[in-house]
Amino acid sequence: MSATAQARTSVPAIPVRRWILDIVAVTVLLGVSIAGFWPTFAGASYLVAAIGGALLGIAVAAVAAWRRWGILIIAGLTVLAYFLFGGALALPHTAIFGVIPSIDTLQQLAIGVVTSWKQLLTTVAPVSGADGHFIVPFLLMLIIAVVTASLALRLAQPAWALIPAGILLAVVIALGTPEPAVPVIQGAVFALASITWLAVRQIWSPQNAAVSVGEVDPGRANHMRVRRLLSGAVVLAVAAGVGVATSAFTAPAEVRHVLRDTIIPPFNVRDYPSALQSFRGHVRDDADSTLFTVRGLPEGARVRLAAMDEFDGQVINVVDGGPGSSSAFTPIRSNMSPDAEGVPVTLQFDIDEYSDVWVPQAGLVSEFRFSGDDGDALRRGTYYSTGSATAVATAGLGKGDSYTVQTTIPAEYSDEQLAEAEFGAVRLPKNENVPEELTSLAGEIVSDAETPVEQVQALETFLSEDGFFSHGLEGEVISRSGHTAERISTLIGGDQMIGDDEQYAVTMALLAGEIGIPARVVMGFYPDEEQDGAASFTATGDNIRAWVEVNFDGFGWVPFDPTPPEDQVPNDQNTKPRADPKPQVLQPPPPPQEPVDLPPTLPDDRESEDESLNIGGIILAILAIGGITLGIIALLASPFIIIGAWKASRRRSRRTAERTADRIAGGWDELTDRAVDYGARLAPGATRGEEAVLVAESLTVPTVTTLAHRADAEVFGPSDPSPADVEAFWQQVDEIVAGLGSEAGFWKRTKARLSLRSLLVGSAVSNGFQGLKTAAAARVRREPGTIKNSTSDVPESETP
Repeated sequence: MSATAQARTSVPAIPVRRWILDIVAVTVLLGVSIAGFWPTFAGASYLVAAIGGALLGIAVAAVAAWRRWGILIIAGLTVLAYFLFGGALALPHTAIFGVIPSIDTLQQLAIGVVTSWKQLLTTVAPVSGADGHFIVPFLLMLIIAVVTASLALRLAQPAWALIPAGILLAVVIALGTPEPAVPVIQGAVFALASITWLAVRQIWSPQNAAVSVGEVDPGRANHMRVRRLLSGAVVLAVAAGVGVATSAFTAPAEVRHVLRDTIIPPFNVRDYPSALQSFRGHVRDDADSTLFTVRGLPEGARVRLAAMDEFDGQVINVVDGGPGSSSAFTPIRSNMSPDAEGVPVTLQFDIDEYSDVWVPQAGLVSEFRFSGDDGDALRRGTYYSTGSATAVATAGLGKGDSYTVQTTIPAEYSDEQLAEAEFGAVRLPKNENVPEELTSLAGEIVSDAETPVEQVQALETFLSEDGFFSHGLEGEVISRSGHTAERISTLIGGDQMIGDDEQYAVTMALLAGEIGIPARVVMGFYPDEEQDGAASFTATGDNIRAWVEVNFDGFGWVPFDPTPPEDQVPNDQNTKPRADPKPQVLQPPPPPQEPVDLPPTLPDDRESEDESLNIGGIILAILAIGGITLGIIALLASPFIIIGAWKASRRRSRRTAERTADRIAGGWDELTDRAVDYGARLAPGATRGEEAVLVAESLTVPTVTTLAHRADAEVFGPSDPSPADVEAFWQQVDEIVAGLGSEAGFWKRTKARLSLRSLLVGSAVSNGFQGLKTAAAARVRREPGTIKNSTSDVPESETP
């Protein structure tokens, strides 16, 4: 026997405790990274997909390491696990009974391999798993778990397994949000687990065990190992404590940058015009039109379209404070307002003539449930800001759309309840281009007010009692639409204040902002007093409203109505613009002007940009189609890949057996396996000569009988065959197998390659008998006085 073979046989089997240690260490390292997805999903909803993917990956790696399977089988099993369990773990809403993959499930899993990463990064966090975002943690954990566990279980140096585990930690951070989960704890646990794992593996290594047994008595060796473990634990604990304490003082003040920061999200509230700009249009064109109906609206509740708190001199707009702020817009999900206080109600909205992106709703919404043909598109494209209680549907609402709203209607507060309340400490954007006269006017109005609520009431009273109401429609006093700085200045500076909700609400919000009162403008609908509390409310242009909300500490946003009553109109009709005729004076002709120098004509690059965009879109479409196609092909081919890889692995183990005689026996087994795949019927326990007869009769291969005698001669010979004999034997086996394939048709060859008969019945049934023959052959060479027989080995003393 060669030195290499002796070395191989002397290596002990991997102990069970090391398998347990490696699997536990890999689980801890992967679990540390899983925590990084918490801010992305705003909770633990993703843990089922992530933990399930990690456990599946570890299971695939453990089974493959136990069976010594190669990379092709591991890849096939990973693909199979992805498609079999992806529905239950990542897309339960598409699976049958939430477990069995459907056609839609398989399609989304195949497409998600390519597109899920982009969708996760281009969706404003926190994201919802109902949109397929669970595919990312499931697929990522599955792949990294397979690689990490395979390296840990197969390699003598487990440090290589830390590379994919570290890559996973970095990828989760890159795919996450600027707000980290628990970075200090993640780093400390990852470092402690890695060092502890490497240390224990080093202590348990065969070399250290041999030194301990050979040079030191067992009792002292155990004492030394325990002392090393305790010393290492103390060092790790001190290092972790110092690291955590240091990070508390050296943590960077700036928010970390992630991939999400470099990709423009698909939603930007600035892409849509202010809701208040459509106010006069609804009043003029939709006075008698049913925009939408609401069922279940409580008495005193108001339907909201948008809350606006950022004025730039031209328009007041909805603000998006970005991720982490109270006014951030996020994709709709369940339980969006967990801290809302008030009366929980369910409202049913049915859209009629209303057509806009601002979603009618009321109170503090916890959940939207869209129905109808466009329900899925609306669910995916609707965003909600809990801070401003505003919802935007990027696809736009239209006639026939309907949805249910689970919401909480805040309580109404009396003046007595607000008497001692201070203004809330909320951050609002600074108004720009505000008319200068509003600052002094706001101070004069609230000069006699003593409490915060009295200041707000003073502003409300000034506008509602001193102003006059007019929409500026036919038959009404002229009242220009809009709420620009010039229009607000005209309202305040004129002989009489004339306007409607649009002007008065914006004016009160700007006056409040000038003296530090947190206020915003809300546009929406609410019924008249005689219709308040009815079972169904019909929203029309006649009952559209705009009001002001002021934030009070402990009470939230409280509504105020600065608009004068509709019957409070000016009596003096001379408030209309009057002509101011001037004497006709003959004006001198204007002086001649110099010709204007026109700017040089610049080439129009827009066409080339469009072409480049079209080319980019085509490339992305090709890549998407290619990825989907490859995913479907991989799914369909995974069983065939596993079968082929299994057969290739068994052929390789036979040809590389430690003893050359075993390689000869393995070559014969390879031949009979291929014959079984082509339809030969072999009897269990038959000798090689008997198997050769059956193969020759079934497949008409006469040379196989000669090969069987040669195999017996090599296996049962007085000495091991040489490597040259092995190569010659395998070459002859390959020639016979190739002959079987050349005489068969294409479909028969394909069927034989994919056949499981050789793996399940075939020569596998006689493996025990072949093992006995191999053992007998080895005994023939060790014991003198035996004779060689082609079918059995019998000592001379037992022969007749």
